[in-house]
Amino acid sequence: MNPSAGPSQSTPLRPAGLAEEAPPAVSALEPGRPYPLGASCTGSGVNFAVFSEHAERMVVCLFDAKGNRETARHELVEHTDGVWHGHLPGEGEGLVYGYRAWGPARPDEGQRFNPCKLLLDPYARRLTGSFRWADAHLDDGAHAGLDNARYIFKSTVTWTDHDRAQAEAGHQAVVGELLGTPFDWQGDKPPATPLDASVLYEVHVKGFTRLHGDVTPALRGTFEGFCSPPAIAHLKRLGVTAVDLLPVHQSVSEQPLALKGLTNYWGYSTIGFFAPDMRFAREDPVREFKTMVRELHRAGIEVILDVVYNHTAEGDHRGPTLSMRGLDNASYYHLSRTSPGRYENYTGTGNSLNLGHPRALQMVMDSLRYWVTDMHVDGFRFDLATTLGRHRSPEDATRGARAGGGEADFDRDAAFFQAVRQDPVLARVKLIAEPWDIGPGGYQVGRFPAGWSEWNDRYRDSCRSFWVSKGAYRGDMPRRLTGSADTFCHDGRRPQASLNYVTAHDGFTLQDLVSYSHKHNEANGEENRDGSSDNRSWNCGLEGPTDILMVLATRARLKRALLATLLLSQGVPMVLGGDEMGRTQRGNNNAYNQDNDTSWYDWKSVDEDLIAFTSWLIRLRREYPQLRSTHWLHHPGPWTGARPAGDATLLHRLGSPMTAEQREDSGRYLFGLQLGGAAPAEGQLLVLLNAEAGDALFQLPAGNWQPILDTGSRDGRPSSSNSIEERILLKARSVTLLQRA
Repeated sequence: MNPSAGPSQSTPLRPAGLAEEAPPAVSALEPGRPYPLGASCTGSGVNFAVFSEHAERMVVCLFDAKGNRETARHELVEHTDGVWHGHLPGEGEGLVYGYRAWGPARPDEGQRFNPCKLLLDPYARRLTGSFRWADAHLDDGAHAGLDNARYIFKSTVTWTDHDRAQAEAGHQAVVGELLGTPFDWQGDKPPATPLDASVLYEVHVKGFTRLHGDVTPALRGTFEGFCSPPAIAHLKRLGVTAVDLLPVHQSVSEQPLALKGLTNYWGYSTIGFFAPDMRFAREDPVREFKTMVRELHRAGIEVILDVVYNHTAEGDHRGPTLSMRGLDNASYYHLSRTSPGRYENYTGTGNSLNLGHPRALQMVMDSLRYWVTDMHVDGFRFDLATTLGRHRSPEDATRGARAGGGEADFDRDAAFFQAVRQDPVLARVKLIAEPWDIGPGGYQVGRFPAGWSEWNDRYRDSCRSFWVSKGAYRGDMPRRLTGSADTFCHDGRRPQASLNYVTAHDGFTLQDLVSYSHKHNEANGEENRDGSSDNRSWNCGLEGPTDILMVLATRARLKRALLATLLLSQGVPMVLGGDEMGRTQRGNNNAYNQDNDTSWYDWKSVDEDLIAFTSWLIRLRREYPQLRSTHWLHHPGPWTGARPAGDATLLHRLGSPMTAEQREDSGRYLFGLQLGGAAPAEGQLLVLLNAEAGDALFQLPAGNWQPILDTGSRDGRPSSSNSIEERILLKARSVTLLQRA
């Protein structure tokens, strides 16, 4: 995520006013149960349970099937351990509802209750209707008395596997239709691909198929389109083992974007942590999401979700009241200790969820378990994950307040990490951290607990500096090739702790990395001020599109070299979706608000040669276990600290092991890495990298070496299959892979 992607709040939209209808009379509900949280089908009705420690009254409002007209109001009269609860007989799946909460209205003290605001259930599994920006969402000044019900989504009762099991195990009569029709998983089982064998593909659900001519038009850009035969055929052709989906939780676009006629295309503005985003569905987001997972699993492809538990769409103190802000603002969010009317903004988006509070932590844990148990996903990539580990003890808070600060520090043993570590459901899924936020001490790469993988931006920067911008010491590249032991080799962690990538959704695509020396974000409406200026990119002699063959050849060769480096490195590789086909965003390195052909995949202009080359690389990675060791390699010299498990020797172009001085020579961009297999039968591999502008001779170690890969050729295949004994000519800007015969 780009923390600067969400602009600050500005003048609100003011839709035309409509006459308000008198609200229905309020009736009390049966006591019901305080657990589980959310609206649960019981088999004889619906149980409502919503947390609010500081509320003084809670009412559930019911609506017609489309969420347009309020039909009834029921008071939750029971309050147990901070949870308001009640049971409504005779209702079941499909019931549309929202909450109104009464309590202290003292924003300067962090209490923001306002019964004029209809609130989404944080546990809603499905939403109904649409969201429109309006003054009525705000609770300041003249806007506080405006009712927002007509402009907001409504929560919708959706049965879960847990609901059904509880109801059928209960003693009360079960009315089958109140539980709905179970989804047919058809014996679905997770692929359970080992982490060392994984190749991730980061992709946006809509962008992937929005322009795909072979996908049924009605399905393009949807969950169903993503699992259509043409879409899955491409993923299978590549050989990726998992899709890493950009956020699919229900989100809303920030108000300033709406004023500009733009949207938050990426979706890093969550308002429903249990609900699939309606943008990607035709009718039923829950059923269609499950269909996508089932079909991807059938093809052997795992589903990893990019999740945004660090903040919500409610923004800063000027933002809208949509859900948690109105239910219990002081419990859900990190508030400033010196000015509790404002939020600690560790995320750059206005607020930060406080997972140090047990109920906020419970909501996140319940959400994660739901997506694994009910929706069958295989793992999560946690956006700005440092925020999830921020906590503040009472003593720290007091000291911070006296000092005028009191920020919550990152703690790798924070409650969230402890909860995940012991959870029997989450223990079997893949956990990936984006290990930074913008708060104090926010950069935490390498400091997450064992069992986690982390986005390794040091890998990204080293690769780009070595191949593209020539801005790094040669000695840094071998560290990245061998799993970044200098960063992750501690506390029993494995090389798979390093999630390697060269490009990601946030930044240039691979095509743009070698086509633009500067960002071109004018379309974002922020005068090209947004997005990073440190891209380590190069236009190869001409900015943007060109027909000059020499420039095109250089760009193609660099793309092949970067992809080969990524897929021949120890750790877990992640390919940015579309890089394999030459996708461009026309120089935009922060296309978060470009829901158009800037971001959508152009299937009419794909680079077939590059697709075939990428598929070939992934196949090589699968065939040679030396490239994906589950143990740290032993390399002589001070640049590791890893324990022996096979070996890795860094070679000078003369074929001898490099000295310490040679390793740190900043003016050289050519070296070899000799890998020995953990088992004798695996043999030895030799990875040769020549990032220099001219061809170069390399003296091979003793033995007969069989060429396997040469990125200097268009398809990556060596020009000759004959074994080589002495010297090899390395093409400029190329990677060569050989195996000892």
